[in-house]
Amino acid sequence: MTAAYTSDEMMTVAAARMLRNSAVCFVGIGLPSTAANLARLTHAPDAVLIYESGPIGAKPSVLPLSIGDGNLAETADTVVSTPEIFRYWLQGGRIDVGFLGAAQLDRFANINTTVVGPYKKPKVRLPGAGGAPEISSSAKEVLIIIKQSKRTLVDKLDFITSVGFLNGGDAREKAGLPGKGPVAVITDLCILCPHPETRELEVTTIHPGVDRGMIIGSTGWQIRFASECGVTEPPRAQELQVLRDLKERTAAAHGVQGDAA
Repeated sequence: MTAAYTSDEMMTVAAARMLRNSAVCFVGIGLPSTAANLARLTHAPDAVLIYESGPIGAKPSVLPLSIGDGNLAETADTVVSTPEIFRYWLQGGRIDVGFLGAAQLDRFANINTTVVGPYKKPKVRLPGAGGAPEISSSAKEVLIIIKQSKRTLVDKLDFITSVGFLNGGDAREKAGLPGKGPVAVITDLCILCPHPETRELEVTTIHPGVDRGMIIGSTGWQIRFASECGVTEPPRAQELQVLRDLKERTAAAHGVQGDAA
């Protein structure tokens, strides 16, 4: 019998499963870090987690509060300078997967983490780019994890911080970007992947308990469903236990919930 789980746990487990064992992964803070570390603690023990502050092969016992969290450096195989992380590892083509979050996402997997509303007079000023533009441009593949609503999956971004497929088709290739771009977007409702020709995101699997109407009502554009749209495998008991233990350790260490770390 499958254990009871929340939509956030479904999203995190589904995202973690996307990370291959032995992959070199450039990890963003927040939901990407939760998913990447869950993968490391379950099916991908040999995944090499890299954070932009310089840790390579980080194996944190709790989720980091920021890229400067000492637990990352203390548990890493080595620590190098930030310029080396970006120039040698990322721009040098040595990152297999970039794992990113987003405040807003459009149908071509472009990311906004800069502003909501006009740039000069925004309604909300977001945390900013960090290393995401370089990761989205240069990593061999990109995974994106985001909670789904009409406020997050929008028809038009207020600002493009990090590129996905620009305006679709072969626009990314024409722009000369070396990375393959986003291969999957994992939300709390479904998994979306780019159409091989148009590059527009389409639903490839729907999480258990979610119907198409919920997805349509939580998307800011006319969402498409793949011709062979399936059902996401629910979390296994072991995956849930490892995830919950990780969050409990994080809460005990930092006094915050794991996803906020």
